[in-house]
Amino acid sequence: MDSQMKPIKVGPIELAPTIKRSNAYAFFYAAFFSIGMITFLSIGQTYILNVHLGIPMSEQGAISGDLVFWTEIVTLLLFVPAGILMDRIGRKPVFIAGFLFIALTYLLYPFSRSVDDMMLIRILYALAIVTLAGALSTVLVDYPAERSRGKMVAVIGLLNGLGIVVTNQFFGSLPEQLVKSGISKVDAGFITHFSIAGVALITAVVCAIGLKKGLPFHNEERPPFKELLTSGFTAVKNPRILLAYAAAFIARGDQSINGTFLSLWGITAGLAAGMSSGEAFRKGTTIFIITQIAALLWAPVIGPLMDRLNRVTALAVCMALAMIGNLSVILLQSPFTADGSIPALTYVVLILLGIGQISVFLGAQSLIGQEAPRAKRGSVIGAFNISGAIGILIIAAIGGRLFDAMSPKAPFIIVGSINALLTLYSIAVRIQASKSSEASAAGSVG
Repeated sequence: MDSQMKPIKVGPIELAPTIKRSNAYAFFYAAFFSIGMITFLSIGQTYILNVHLGIPMSEQGAISGDLVFWTEIVTLLLFVPAGILMDRIGRKPVFIAGFLFIALTYLLYPFSRSVDDMMLIRILYALAIVTLAGALSTVLVDYPAERSRGKMVAVIGLLNGLGIVVTNQFFGSLPEQLVKSGISKVDAGFITHFSIAGVALITAVVCAIGLKKGLPFHNEERPPFKELLTSGFTAVKNPRILLAYAAAFIARGDQSINGTFLSLWGITAGLAAGMSSGEAFRKGTTIFIITQIAALLWAPVIGPLMDRLNRVTALAVCMALAMIGNLSVILLQSPFTADGSIPALTYVVLILLGIGQISVFLGAQSLIGQEAPRAKRGSVIGAFNISGAIGILIIAAIGGRLFDAMSPKAPFIIVGSINALLTLYSIAVRIQASKSSEASAAGSVG
């Protein structure tokens, strides 16, 4: 009997009751590919705009911002239904659907003959974001024991970062390699997108075989539909959940800025410096990959630290790191030197960007994981993701236009400024909680 009660561990991570190692391993595999597949679309999209459609560089910032904007409009409408669905039918079928949606997106995207075509296909991409991001966040809450939450969040962050690096580096350099082998630039775009669609289909099969079936609570604990519909919004009565939603606003915005505008900055700077489209595409991908490698190496450092700190204190630290990373782009004139190489200062800024991005993402996930009620996790995390979608929507729309009209640095400065405000807000919530605890203790003594 004692052996049955003994917690199951994967390395240093203690799993929640009923979660098997095979479930955790399948989740790790899915986490590796999920965010990498979501982020690669920005890089692949830049290739399509340049090579397939021949859009002038001066228009690409606004177009990229608009594509992200309309994608997030769709996700805003779908995150709550997806969350309710996960609380009703389980996380597994939603996760599988996400990989099927992303596979279909990559199969269709290179067939775009106009920006309007790309807009339509982005509806599928929005469905993929909603299902993959929602399922990833919810399973991340379900699978670890509370004492190992920071470690699990760090491991998933590590796998997300590693998946982004491997997926974007491999598929980002694939068109240039295909062109060198004699394939046309347009056909190279088709092959690259079809290849990543194949990987998505394989990952859907792994999820179908390995993830845990059902829900993490008994049927008698299941809240009614009406309560699930509103629970994500009524949960803001908890100031820590409200803070987590605010953190999601900027955490997703930070990821979007790095994924959309960092690679775009690198590609357009490379083309302006006279590089070929393949070389500029590879160079632009490279500077994005550097941020992800930095995030990858930083995740195991910040994760265990969050298990030792109060979650709100940890979020304040994470916000400050993100502020430093985003505002550091002010130091750059261009990511490249005149000869196309990457200078030391660019490396420093990219590393700070990566550290900040992963820190705020993990800090927000850790806090919402602690605070979301078990029977309403899907719905609360759906609202959490809605806040993130609003962040992407606003920052992409404004940032894309400022990217073209003012400077490629503008989107990063916007995010860094919001990071600064949320650092102060996190500190205020922590101080207020401490005062409330002291008042309660004094009342008990009295």
